[in-house]
Amino acid sequence: MKYIDGHMHLENGPLTKEYVLQFVEAAHQKGLDEIQILDHTHRFIEFEPIYERLKQYDVQKTWLANKDMKFKDHLSDFIDLMKDIQQMDLPVKVKYGLEVCYVPEYENFLKELLGQYSFDFLVGAIHSIDGILYDMSFSKDLLWNRYDANDIYKRYYELVFQLIESQLFTQLAHPDTIKLFQIYPTYDLKPTYQKMAELLKAHHMKAENNVGCYYRYHHPDMGLSQELLQIFKENGVELIYASDAHQPQDVGNYIREATLQMN
Repeated sequence: MKYIDGHMHLENGPLTKEYVLQFVEAAHQKGLDEIQILDHTHRFIEFEPIYERLKQYDVQKTWLANKDMKFKDHLSDFIDLMKDIQQMDLPVKVKYGLEVCYVPEYENFLKELLGQYSFDFLVGAIHSIDGILYDMSFSKDLLWNRYDANDIYKRYYELVFQLIESQLFTQLAHPDTIKLFQIYPTYDLKPTYQKMAELLKAHHMKAENNVGCYYRYHHPDMGLSQELLQIFKENGVELIYASDAHQPQDVGNYIREATLQMN
């Protein structure tokens, strides 16, 4: 069986060969065959306009103002580095792409910007709901404690559907990470999951089985819920397993377990 870790970030380190090779070595030590390296678009100067709406809240504005992490590098430097890495004789196959924050009102902007470069893959992600981040320590005060969970989930999946239909991406990041705080809607999510599966299949997109919630947020699901996994399986949606590693030591976390769980 081939083991692939489809989602890991360099954001906590520099854009250097030495740092990338720490991820490669970690993957080799864990017996992986292939890794996909990507960074969030908020690392790159070119993408700053799509985060403008987040700045309406001071806590999010402060989060974005951290120049050690945000908008500190040029996209071309990342691509040049990864092309150099791919020319090296490595024990693990390396692909590169981006995790793109999909913001509907900036779809044309994203299409034009992304079209200027070549990537092995592009991962589309929903990290905010109408200008409010849902997965941060401050998100409970901004979002979850202020709005009804049913409305949050419905809007989240509306955005996911738009992301898929944009045809900008080859993969969907963490399809149900909205559950990370273990806050759930009162309505049945199965019809939503069914529609998502049908859209993914129609648009030839892979879905991540991302285990980040399991070991980073201590969610009981090892990746996708069993309900969602079953619907994806029934609809023939192709999955890619993802550690969501933000440090070399997390590369490959639970990839084997999640892969075996599905097979």
